[in-house]
Amino acid sequence: MAVYHLQSNGQTEVVNKIIKHTLKTKLEERKVNWPKELPKVLWSYNTTPRSTTRESSLMLTYGFDTMVPVEVGSGSLRRDCYAEEDAEINQKLHWNFLEEMRENSQLRLAAYQQRAARYYNKKVKGQLLRVGDLVLRKVMPNTKNPQHGVFGANSEGPYKIKAILWKGTNHL
Repeated sequence: MAVYHLQSNGQTEVVNKIIKHTLKTKLEERKVNWPKELPKVLWSYNTTPRSTTRESSLMLTYGFDTMVPVEVGSGSLRRDCYAEEDAEINQKLHWNFLEEMRENSQLRLAAYQQRAARYYNKKVKGQLLRVGDLVLRKVMPNTKNPQHGVFGANSEGPYKIKAILWKGTNHL
């Protein structure tokens, strides 16, 4: 099944790139085949807090923090001082604040995206177009020829500007 949301496709590619990079690093260190390392890489990806939301994907999805496998085997303060009754009470309290935590992570993500956009847009220099200039027109996703697939052209033209209707809008 194909994903039709372009933003989702980009996010999927980013996640796959991160997982492939981590797998490549692990394979260079241990010189073993990748199917043995994949569960460890996926575990580390799902339990590592993202810089954009400051939360791990498991925390945002299920509402609980995880223990590193080493922590389970060798022991830690969190494991040694575990009391089941307190943990159940804390878990119920935590579930009450889970939706608020998700909303806060969405706000942090939006702020991060604004900072990134500001950083990249800072380098863009506007150019005034005049009648007679040649321009390319972006092909919109709903007008693309599906037979061309992902390798189809992103723009078409060149077109000559016949008239400037108002700022940023031209008649080609």
